[in-house]
Amino acid sequence: MTRENPISRRTTLKLTGAAAATALVAGCSDDGNGNGNGNGDDGVDGIAIDPGTDIRFDGQTAGWEGLEPSSIESEQNPTLVLEEGGEYTIGWTEGDGAFHNIEIRDDGDDVVDDLQTDETDDDEPDDQILEFEASAEMAQYVCEPHETTMVGDLQVE
Repeated sequence: MTRENPISRRTTLKLTGAAAATALVAGCSDDGNGNGNGNGDDGVDGIAIDPGTDIRFDGQTAGWEGLEPSSIESEQNPTLVLEEGGEYTIGWTEGDGAFHNIEIRDDGDDVVDDLQTDETDDDEPDDQILEFEASAEMAQYVCEPHETTMVGDLQVE
C-alpha cells in the first residue's frame, strides 16, 4: 500500500482554493442573475441613446421608470449606452412625492463634474434636469436618498 504525501495534498488544496478565488474575483461566479455581475440584467448590454436626446424618468422610490425616449419607456433603471463626447440631458419630470435628486457618478461612487441636483419632490417647481457631455468616467445615474433602488448604469462608448 502506498502512502500519500500529506504535504503535496495540502499544496494541491491551496492551489485549488487560489484558482477558485481568482475565478470569483474575475467575475466568473454564477450568482443566479445570469451574468455574474449581480445587476440582474442577464447579459443585456443596455439601450443605445443618441446624442442630443432628452432622457426623462418618473422618480419612484422603487426605481427610475423610463418615460423618454420611447426606447426606455416603462423600463426600470435601464442601462443607458451613451456616445463619448455626445451631449445629453437627463432628469426626472414626474415622481411619487418623495424627495429625490439625480446625480451622475463614477465607478468610485463620486459625483462627476458636479453633475447633481438638489433634493426636491415633484410638487416643487425646481428643475431636475442635468445637461452634460458623456465621458468614460461616468458609470451610473443615482438618486442619493434612494441610492439602493434608484440607480441605473451608464455605458459610455
